[in-house]
Amino acid sequence: MTDRSIAIRNVYVMMAYAFRAIRSGGIEGVASERFDHLHDLLAEILVRGVGSQVKRGLHRDYLHRSDELATVRGRIDVARTVTRRSTKRGRLVCEFDEYESDTPHNQALKSVMVLLLRHGEVTASRKDKLRRLLPYLEGVTLVAPTSIRWGDLTYHRANAAYRLLLGVCELIVRGLLPTQDSGSVKLTSWVSDDAMSSLYERFLREYYVVHHPELSPGAPTVAWDLDERDGSLQLPLMRTDVTLRRGERTLIIDAKYYSQSMQTGAWGKATVHSANLYQVLAYVKNADTRRDGSVSGLLLYARTGAAEQPDLDVVVQGNRIGAKTLDLGRPWEHLSARLEDVLRLLEN
Repeated sequence: MTDRSIAIRNVYVMMAYAFRAIRSGGIEGVASERFDHLHDLLAEILVRGVGSQVKRGLHRDYLHRSDELATVRGRIDVARTVTRRSTKRGRLVCEFDEYESDTPHNQALKSVMVLLLRHGEVTASRKDKLRRLLPYLEGVTLVAPTSIRWGDLTYHRANAAYRLLLGVCELIVRGLLPTQDSGSVKLTSWVSDDAMSSLYERFLREYYVVHHPELSPGAPTVAWDLDERDGSLQLPLMRTDVTLRRGERTLIIDAKYYSQSMQTGAWGKATVHSANLYQVLAYVKNADTRRDGSVSGLLLYARTGAAEQPDLDVVVQGNRIGAKTLDLGRPWEHLSARLEDVLRLLEN
């Protein structure tokens, strides 16, 4: 983005929180490295993470296979055996499960590593490290990055280390896909707004999950406080980004990652985006079913380079509503302090 500066190291920290890898033992050294480009950071995470995974053993799973075999293995597919007249050659079509590493998880890793090698602005030394890891994935199918179904990838104790690695891969594919520019193919120099918006939202929620589990962080939906239920099926869902609770008090945080965090009115006055304000106000008023002002709302924008930034703290019909910014270009200590300061909205 042209008007937002994000410290590259903060992108790593955000990913570590968002993909629940804060305590990942194989990549903690990344934070001490210096990176001049985002692609280099992503490549280093993959180099360290995949290298560590290779030493422990790549993720394997039972994959369904069908093949013509000379001996019975698994279940005989009688219909296909007859159709292919395999018995005339003394072979049977068998269906069986094979325990191997050609899983969707490893396919995604290999494909994105190749994508970075071909199109990423990665230093020669890191490209060399990526190339040296590829032979360990020789038995893994190279698939088109756009064909990867990220939502179908599941995680459990045995493959938990893949969560950050594949989160990085998803970010690359969603935000850094090759684009045509003057006839040459290259990766975009930054991440798309959609990809960063999703990362920003997940980061905020997971930050509070890690540091303040006592606040029951989550992203629940807010039910419409209706007088009658007729026609409620046509109402849109009110899904929060982050909801925190302390005692009787609730704070609803709406994460906003825009190139422009303010709107300009008819007379040139900069104001908070009206749609954003109406949205968080609707969440708060419908969540405050007791009508006692115990629910507050906060629009938390990623800070841009504009001269004027959202800085709002008002009480609307008994509920506290705010709009603040988080400067992703500042050192991590500043970001952390800012996120802790947000919790004051849970005070009486």
